[in-house]
Parts: sequence; structure tokens; C-alpha cells
Amino acid sequence: MSRQTRLEIIRDFETQIFYSRTTFPMGTKGIKLKDGMTTPSGIDLQSALALWGPAIKPGDPAHISFVQIKDDHIHFDLNGGAVHRKKWYEHVSVSGNSGAEIPIAGNNQPQTNAHGSYLDIYFDKYVPEMTAQQLRDLLIPVLDFNARNKEEAYLDTVPAKAKEAIQEHRVLVGMTTEMVLHSKGRPPKKVREKDGDSDYEEWIYGDPPQDVDFVRIVGDEVVRIETMKVGGQKIVRTEREVIIPKPEGDTEAKKEQDVRQPNAPSLRRPGEDPADAPRPADGPSKTRPADTAPPPSTPGDPGPGGLVASHR
Repeated sequence: MSRQTRLEIIRDFETQIFYSRTTFPMGTKGIKLKDGMTTPSGIDLQSALALWGPAIKPGDPAHISFVQIKDDHIHFDLNGGAVHRKKWYEHVSVSGNSGAEIPIAGNNQPQTNAHGSYLDIYFDKYVPEMTAQQLRDLLIPVLDFNARNKEEAYLDTVPAKAKEAIQEHRVLVGMTTEMVLHSKGRPPKKVREKDGDSDYEEWIYGDPPQDVDFVRIVGDEVVRIETMKVGGQKIVRTEREVIIPKPEGDTEAKKEQDVRQPNAPSLRRPGEDPADAPRPADGPSKTRPADTAPPPSTPGDPGPGGLVASHR
């Protein structure tokens, strides 16, 4: 990429506002994009989010605070980046008569923790010549520069059936709590209950004499919707009405949990055949009959070989 193009890209993208199409973790683990695929993903992304928390969620507005073009990728700091960058004047100090360096006013303030993230878009071998619009098109999987508002940006990240329901302010069984909030807003009333061993929340929308919706949420998913009509009719829906793709990490973690069995205590040595392992005292061995312990010897009894032990 030529120097002129680099300057145009930096000028065009720095301080640019966008809406996120994915979740960016806080901390030093940002998102890497190459050939339309993002990393980390799946269980690695979920681990980073659990450890550091999200810096930017899908549909959130954010800004590009720093752009750096390197040999094979372009680096974007988002919302201040994952590492606090000093201002130019924070690097300046003045030497006194004693030779000691005295920082100028303002650069000795305590550093605040960075709460942003970053995006690196990688190319093969080197960053090619391109226009700002071509770069925007490459960033579509993660950044949305065309959305007019947060709601529009978020709706582009959900399935079509859920998007239609949100636009009509309806709630479907199978939605996430985030979708319910976009569809109906924050509930005026919340009730925490327990059904057997599982806890759930009931989000209540509406007041008599209007229709009242009781939206039951377990974890992050709507599992039951009960609607009390004005005329007294009660409608209950429990069948899943929309399928929301689970994060890849949740599926992998579930499979790993199903396959992995707890390690039971064992007397076997590493590599030993289970049939040759010693058996507990109350269980017979499968390889040989249980040995009969010899009776205890008394003083004067001949020991092995007919020798008599003498006591002095």
C-alpha cells in the first residue's frame, strides 16, 4: 500500500463511528479478522468474555480511536483500545539544574484502565492497495458503517423470524433476554420464583384492564409465555417458536462435559491391565485365589527350615 493511500485510510477511519456486529472482549484479547472469519471464536471467545467481560456488544455504537497499518494487517483501536495510550505531552519532561527530569504538568496523573478493545484485519503477505470503501466492505462481518441507529444495527444480527417479531413488539419462546428488551423494553415488574430445583424470572408487561404478558426466563432464554386477555382468556405458549444459534463455545463445552467422566480412584499403576490390578480386601481377585494368611507363630515354634528362634 502506498504512503498516500495509508494516509487516506487513517484520515478516513480514525474517529469514525460504527455499530458493532459482534462481541468484542475487554482486555488484551481483541478480534482478528481474515477472509471473513473471526478469531477467537467459540469456546475461546466465551472464555475471554467470562474472564474480562465484553467491551462492545452486538448493536452497540462505538468509535475507532486509532489506526495503524502494518506489514500484513491493519490495526484498529476501538473505544480507546485495550491498552491506555499516552498523549504526546505525557512523554515530555524537563531537566532541572541537578540533572533530574521533571515531568510537565498533567503527565503525572494516575493511569486509568482501558475499557476498549481492538480489531486486526489480516491479509496474505502484505496489505494491498485499496480504497476506504473497499476496506469498509471487508469489515462488514464485524463493523457496520451503514446502520442509522442502534436498533437497526442490532436487528441485522438476529434471525429473520426474531427480527420480524421484534419489529412488531412481540415475544417468542426461545428468544434471549436481549431480544425481549429490544422488543418490549424493560419490564415494569419482575418476579423471581423457583420451580423445583430451577430458578426463573417472570417479566410482566401490561396492567389490567389491558392484556398482561408473563414472560418466563430461565438463564438467558424465554421458556414460557402466558397471556391474560381482557376477557379473562388465558393463553400459554411453551413450544419453542424461534431457534437462536448458540455460541459455538457453549456447544463444545457441553460435548466435552458429556464425554468426560469423573476419574474414579484406582489402585492400578499407569499402563497396568485392569485384570491384574489388586482387589480390595472385601472383593475376590479375578486372577488368583485369595491367599490364606499363616497362623501367628508362638515362641519356640520352628520357623522356616525347621530352625528354632532362641531368645536371650
